[in-house]
Amino acid sequence: MINQMLATRMQRLGTERAFEVLAKAKALEAQGKHIVHLEIGEPDFDTPRNIIDAAIRALNDGYTHYTPACGIQEARQAVASYVTKYKKVPAKAEEIVLMPGAKPLMLYTMLALINPGDEVIYPNPGYPIYESAINFVGGKAVPMPLLEENDFKLDIDDLARKINERTKLIIINSPANPTGGLLSRENLEQIADLVRDKNILIMSDEIYDRLVYEDEPVSIASLPGMKERTIILDGFSKTYAMTGWRLGYGVLPLDLVEHVARLAINTNSCAAAFTQMAGIEALTGSQEGAEHMKAEFKKRRDIIVDGLNSIPGISCRKPLGAFYAFPNIRALGKSSSEIANYILEEAGVAVLSGTDFGEYGEGHLRLSYANSIENIQLALERIETAVRKLR
Repeated sequence: MINQMLATRMQRLGTERAFEVLAKAKALEAQGKHIVHLEIGEPDFDTPRNIIDAAIRALNDGYTHYTPACGIQEARQAVASYVTKYKKVPAKAEEIVLMPGAKPLMLYTMLALINPGDEVIYPNPGYPIYESAINFVGGKAVPMPLLEENDFKLDIDDLARKINERTKLIIINSPANPTGGLLSRENLEQIADLVRDKNILIMSDEIYDRLVYEDEPVSIASLPGMKERTIILDGFSKTYAMTGWRLGYGVLPLDLVEHVARLAINTNSCAAAFTQMAGIEALTGSQEGAEHMKAEFKKRRDIIVDGLNSIPGISCRKPLGAFYAFPNIRALGKSSSEIANYILEEAGVAVLSGTDFGEYGEGHLRLSYANSIENIQLALERIETAVRKLR
């Protein structure tokens, strides 16, 4: 009965396959099979102690009530100061919105800006919720291929050809999920040159920008004339291991803030007060925990990339940021989804198919190295044993 009553918009709503694979892996564990989890993009570290202590203090101090929809003023100022320091983007508290995670802000921005038929250019392979949200609000999702032969950077000529009078928004993600690719300053300047004279906004997903291993991250909003054309998405989940705290933020053109605030008032009301106070400590307190995690991820990156490249039939470029490896498995002669399922069932290693991130992810797998070195090495051994059976 319910299926017959569902609104047609639900047919346009996608999903995040990582959680489906996690559920399948958990079912296998319940049957007694040992699984190494490389499917979920979540730091395996605990939230740093100073942040937890700040949340406890906030609870004891009565931060248990509603807050303004865009966040506590002190928290908005802390974000603005952080953005100014780390992203080199001069920001004011009035331009900051705090939300229960960055996903609501992504959706609210599209709801506020995108009319049916408006085109949104998005990275493919890319975070699957981009395409899902575009389709859900009635926009036309236009993929921007990120190909291995181009180091998973965008092809600026291809992007220029895709821009037309219906283009409303371009989404970029650097460092990127699932590829670990990084857009250089030159790439960003090329993008900026394409949009400065057009009515097009950039949504810049910078959730992994504290996890860049060799280069320095650059926000497109820091380039001349781009701040007023850019919506920055960021949050606390990846940098501070706060996935379960549900706290994200955006840096928005000032005229857009009130509209996003109204959407928040109509849906989630506000982010939790004590979580916002913990966020202040995360941004203004010791960064030792965040730097420690980054150093550990870099070690793990080198181990998993070297290990994957030693397996016959698999090759892997070294990701420049985030905590994902995106190996090429075309030489194994099967589709990405077939290989991902085979590795889970045969080797007991949960990974994701490249096509879980879009059609241009075919021929790849995504492995999250947000796991211990011991588990990564075990996973590599199991994958190699399973792959040798295919050859």
